[in-house]
Amino acid sequence: MPVEFLTDDQAASYGRYNGPPARAQLERFFFLDDTDKALVGRRRGDHNRLGFAVQLATVRYVGTFLADPVDVPSEVVDYLADQLGIADPSCVKQYSQRDTTHREHAGEIQRGYGLRDFAEVEAELSAWVDARSWTTGEGPKATFDGAVAWLRERRVLLPGVSTLARVVARVQGEAAQRLWDTLYGLVTDEQRRLLDLSLEVPDGDRTSRFDQLRKGPAAKPSGPQMVKALDRVSQIAELGVGGIDLGVVPARRVAELARYGLSGKAPALKRHPAQRRLATMLAAARHLEGKAVDDALELLDVLMVSDLLARAEREWNKEKLRRYPWVSKDAGKLAAAVQVLFEATEFGENLTVEQLWESIEAVVSRAELRAAVDKISDVAPPPGADPDGEWRAELSGRIATVRGFLPMLCEVIAFGATADGERVLAAMRTLPEVLAYRSRKLPGGQIPEGLIDADLVGGEWRRLVHRPGLPAGVVDKAGWVFCVLERFHRALRRRDVYAETSTRWRDPRAQLLDGPGWVAAKPAALNALGLPDDPDPLLAGHARLLDASYREVGGRLVVNTAVTVDADGRLHVQHIEAIPDPPSLIDLRRRLAAMLPRVDLSEVLLEVMAWQPQVLGAFTAASGGGTRLADLHVTIAAVLTAHALNIGYPPVMSSGIAALTRDRLSHVDQNYLRAETYAAANAPLIEAQTQIELAQAWGGGLVAAIDGMRFVVPIPTIHARPNQKYFGRRRGAQWLNMVNDQALGLGGKVVAGTPRDSLHTIDVIYSQDGGPRPEVIVTDTASYTDVVFGLLHLLGFSYRPQLADLPDQKLWRIDSAADYGPLNTAARGKVDLGAIRSHWPDILRVVASIHTGTVTAHDALRVLSRDGHATPLGSAVAAYGRIFKSLHVLSYIDDEPYRRDIKAMRNLQETRHDLGRHVFHGQKGELRQKYHTGMEDQLGALGLVLNCITLWNTVYLNTALEALRAQGYPVLEDDVARLSPFIRRHLNVHGHYSFHLPELRSGRRPLRDPDTAGDDEDS
Repeated sequence: MPVEFLTDDQAASYGRYNGPPARAQLERFFFLDDTDKALVGRRRGDHNRLGFAVQLATVRYVGTFLADPVDVPSEVVDYLADQLGIADPSCVKQYSQRDTTHREHAGEIQRGYGLRDFAEVEAELSAWVDARSWTTGEGPKATFDGAVAWLRERRVLLPGVSTLARVVARVQGEAAQRLWDTLYGLVTDEQRRLLDLSLEVPDGDRTSRFDQLRKGPAAKPSGPQMVKALDRVSQIAELGVGGIDLGVVPARRVAELARYGLSGKAPALKRHPAQRRLATMLAAARHLEGKAVDDALELLDVLMVSDLLARAEREWNKEKLRRYPWVSKDAGKLAAAVQVLFEATEFGENLTVEQLWESIEAVVSRAELRAAVDKISDVAPPPGADPDGEWRAELSGRIATVRGFLPMLCEVIAFGATADGERVLAAMRTLPEVLAYRSRKLPGGQIPEGLIDADLVGGEWRRLVHRPGLPAGVVDKAGWVFCVLERFHRALRRRDVYAETSTRWRDPRAQLLDGPGWVAAKPAALNALGLPDDPDPLLAGHARLLDASYREVGGRLVVNTAVTVDADGRLHVQHIEAIPDPPSLIDLRRRLAAMLPRVDLSEVLLEVMAWQPQVLGAFTAASGGGTRLADLHVTIAAVLTAHALNIGYPPVMSSGIAALTRDRLSHVDQNYLRAETYAAANAPLIEAQTQIELAQAWGGGLVAAIDGMRFVVPIPTIHARPNQKYFGRRRGAQWLNMVNDQALGLGGKVVAGTPRDSLHTIDVIYSQDGGPRPEVIVTDTASYTDVVFGLLHLLGFSYRPQLADLPDQKLWRIDSAADYGPLNTAARGKVDLGAIRSHWPDILRVVASIHTGTVTAHDALRVLSRDGHATPLGSAVAAYGRIFKSLHVLSYIDDEPYRRDIKAMRNLQETRHDLGRHVFHGQKGELRQKYHTGMEDQLGALGLVLNCITLWNTVYLNTALEALRAQGYPVLEDDVARLSPFIRRHLNVHGHYSFHLPELRSGRRPLRDPDTAGDDEDS
C-alpha cells in the first residue's frame, strides 16, 4: 500500500538522522552511563567499541538500527568518542567493513536492552490506532506520528516506513468504515431516501436542496428573513433525522464527518459509496439542524435589538423632536402659572381662589392654560410610568413585521423553559391563536381579555395592553403581542427559555457536570485545579494573605507619595510617566531596522514554512486523507496572503502557474483552510518562538493579554452588531485574541459587535492553539467583573486587569474589626464567606465543568448572572473574586513595576493590532464575510500570518543582534528587552506578491549593512 499520506519531512526523518542532533538531544540520547560503558568495553579495538556505541545510541535516538551503522553525523561520533577516550574518531569507518560484526552487535544490544520486534506488538498497536482513530478522527499523518511515539515508549524497534504506514492506513480505513456502517445502520430506508433526495438538483435549479440548506440567513434582519430562516429549520427537520440518537459514536467523529459533509459539494458526495455518503449526510444534517436553529434565533435577537426596539426608540425620538416646538410653548405657559402659585404663598393665608386666578390670568389666560394642560396630558406619561413606555407604544404599531413569523417560531423550534420562563413560553405558544383571532363583535386590533395571561402584563405594558378607551374585558392585540415577544426575548437571552437543539441558545444548566459524570470527573478536575472539597482551610489562607497585604500596603502609604486616599475612601494613583528611550536604544532600533532584509509578505510565509515544515503539515484535507497536490505550500501561502491582506484571489493569481490558478486557490481554500488547521499550524510557530534567545528576553511565555480588534462589517449579516463608538452608524464584529509576552498570538474568537469581553475571555484562554498555558492574564478595564475575577482564580490563573477607573474601585476585607490605617475607608466592603461556603459544592461543579470543556465559560456565566445581576451562586463566586480583586488593587497601588508590567502587555497587544490593521488593508480594512464561519476563517488566516511575521522578525532580529555583538557593538540587555517584533518598514504588503522563494544559504537571507542601507527606522 502506498504511503502517499506521509509528508516528505515525515518520510525523510523516519528511522534516520535528520541533521546533527542538538546539544540537548546529544545529552539525552547519546550520553553513556556506567552500564553502557561496561557493555561497550567488552569490545576489542577502538573501532569496534566506538561502532558499538554508535549503534547503541542510534537505536535510542532514531528507534531502529541503520543499514549502514556509521552513516551518522560527525557530531555524534565525536561526542561518543570523547566519552570513551578515543583520540581518533575516524577509526569508526573500519567498523562497517565486516557486515556480520555490526549485525551481531545489534542483536546483542536488542537483547541487552529489552528491545522488541515490531511483529510482537503489531496487534496491540493496531488496537491503539483503532481506538485513537475511532475517538479522535485525526488524519493519518498525525496518527502515524503518534504510532511512532507509541512504539518508542514501549521500546519497540521501528519497522520499515512502508510497513508502519500500511498498518496505520489499514486500521484507519477500518475505523472509518465502522463509523460509516454504524451511522448508516441508524437511519431507516425512508430517511436514506430523503437524505439522498436532498443531493439531487431539482428541475430549474442550479444547486441541490442540500447546498441550499447549508446557506444561513445573511441579509438585513426583517420579518420576511425570519420567515425564511424558520422555513430553513422546518426543511431540515423534514429530513427526519432529528430524533436519531448519535451517542453510540464519539461526538468528535460526528463533528469531523459533519464538517466534511458541509464543505463538500453535492456531486462529490453522491460519488461516495452508500454507507459513507449517508453517514456523512446524517452527521451533516444533524449539525445543520442545530446551526439552522442558531441562525434563526440569532436573527430574532438582531431583529429585536437592532430593528424593532431600536427603530421604535428612534421613531419616538423623532416624534419628540417634531412635538418639541408646541410642547415647549405649552410647557412654558404651565411653568408661568406654577411660578405664580409659588409667589402667591407670600400673600398670606387670606388669599382667595379668585385673587389667585386673577394673578394667573395676568400671565396666561384660563383658556390657554386649559388647552396647554390637555395637550401636555396627551403626550406626557403618568407619574411613575416606565421611561421606555413611550417608545414601547411606538413598537406596538409594528405588528406587521412579526405577524408573518410568530406563528412559525414555536412550531418549528422546540423550546424548553426553567421555572422562571414557563409562563412566558406558554404565552408565546398562544400567540398564533391571538394573531388569528377574528370576531364580528370586536375590531381587528382587539381581543378578549381571556386570551391573555394578565400577570405577565406589568409596567408600561399595562397601559398599552389595557389601552384607555377599550371596552371592559377587551385588550389591545398589538400591545399584548409585543409585551409577550419582548418578555420572551429577554427570557431567551437569560436562557430562562432555551432551544433544545441549538448550540448557542441551549440551556447552560443542563450542560454542567452532574450525576455520575460529575462523580467520575470530580477527583481529577479538583486535583488539577488544586481545589479542596472543604473550603475552610483555603479561605483561611486567603484571609491571612489579604490581611497581611492590607497591613503592608497601608504601612507603606506613609512614604508612597504616588498614592492618596480621599475623604470618601477613593484611591488615586499618579499617572505612570513613560520611560524615555535612551540614545542607545534609539540607535539599536535604527540599526536593526536597517539590517533586516526587505521582503514580500508572501515570501515571509514561504520562508517560515520552510523553517517549520509542521506548519504546512497542519493543513490537512477536510476528508482526512493526504494531498496529491504538488507545490501545496505555494497555494497555501497565496490563499493566506489573499485572506490576511483582505485583497481576494485576483492579486495572487497567475494563470501560468498551476499552484496559483483560481480553481486551485478555491479548492485549497475550501478543503484545507479551517479553524482546526489554523490552530495546528500556529502550534509549531509558538513553540519555535520560545526557543529564540530574543523572545526569551521579552518573557517566559506565561503572561498573556486578551483584547479585541474591531472591524466594520458593511454588508448585511446577522453576525454584526451596531456600536456608535467603534463603527459609527454601521455594524461590526470583534476578533477577541490572546497574545503572550513573547509576542505570539495564542488563539482568538470572533464575536458579533462589541459585547462585554468578560463573557468570552475565559473561552479564549481554553481554546489556545499551542504553547504553555499562561499563568497571568491581563485585560483592559472593561473586561472584568468580580465574577470573572473569581472564576479565573478558581481556574488557576492570576488575573490582572488594567484599572483605568481606580477611584471607583471598592476594596473588600474579611476581618471587619481590623485596623488598616489609611486604607480603612477604602476597604469598606465585607467579603461574604458564608455565601462562598454554602455554595462551594456548586462552585466546584461549575469550575470543573469549564475546565473539562463540558460547558463554555460564556454559557457558565449565564448560570451565574441574569439581566446583569448575579444569581445567588454568581454572588458567591463574586465574593470569592473580591478577595483577589482587592489583592490586585493593593498590588496595583503599591508596586509601580506591577503597573508597568500590565501596561507593557496592553501596549504589546495594541502594537500587534496596529500591525494587523496594516496587514488587513484591502477593502478599507472592512470585514466582508456574511457568515460567522467565514469571519473565523479569514481572521484565523490573519492571526496565523501575524504569527509568521512575528517569528520571521524575531529570527532576523536575533541574527542581527548576534552580528552586532560579533562586531563589538555595545548591545545592552535592557535595550534588547524593549525591542519590538512588530516592525514593518522592511515588509511589503502592497501590490507585489512573489511566491518564489530564492535559494538561501543556511536557510536565511543576508542581512543588510546598517551603515549603507539608509534610515529605515520603524515608526
